[in-house]
Amino acid sequence: MCRPAEGGDEILPSAVAGAFEVVSEGYEDATPLFVTPERMGDEVFPYRMKLKPIKIFKEPVAFKPLIPALSFITNKKMWTGHIRVAMREIPEEDYQLILSKG
Repeated sequence: MCRPAEGGDEILPSAVAGAFEVVSEGYEDATPLFVTPERMGDEVFPYRMKLKPIKIFKEPVAFKPLIPALSFITNKKMWTGHIRVAMREIPEEDYQLILSKG
């Protein structure tokens, strides 16, 4: 999974920037949170929940090198399908591995 670079269409590699704890139930709110890229139209991402930061990494951790060691990714060649969901619970050992890299 890649994300567009700020202000452009450059594709950046996937990375983990931190870990957060969900501290509320899901709710809907159409208040804009950020400037939506032009190609996304009027999208406001209205389905939200409150988060508490657990650890914010000084530098984002590249995701691809972690794939061989992550147990929740069972298909290592088609790994993007395992993370293309809004929220995903992962095993404690995978969580600890990611935290240890940040």
